[in-house]
Amino acid sequence: MIKYLLIALFGAFSGILGGMGLGGGTLLIPLLTTFSGVEQQIAQSANLIAFIPSSIIALSIHGKNKTFKTEGLAKIIIPAVACSVVFGFLISGIRGNTLKKIFGGFLCVLSIIQFLVGKKTGSKRTNPRRDI
Repeated sequence: MIKYLLIALFGAFSGILGGMGLGGGTLLIPLLTTFSGVEQQIAQSANLIAFIPSSIIALSIHGKNKTFKTEGLAKIIIPAVACSVVFGFLISGIRGNTLKKIFGGFLCVLSIIQFLVGKKTGSKRTNPRRDI
């Protein structure tokens, strides 16, 4: 019972982060595997499934508020979908422990890149919405 409560709590937490644009999956997957004993492949699958409805809702809200541009979108979407399909098939044969290490390495590299980009830009972020 507590395991299911934790999973629901982790899902809600990652949904909140995802709604804020922080990418809730980067936390959902480690939380599920570390604290709930969920296998890596299942955690990643759950994250991908959870991404579908949340992205549809986010796109509809951002479309309604006109806070995104559509120019060049195909240049991002086509390679992203193609790579997702190819790598989905490639990782299906990888064991959970190996996949966990690969994902951990990915998060470390992503953290370093984010740190360097933040340092380089001086963390000068602006909000595209003018009403805030």
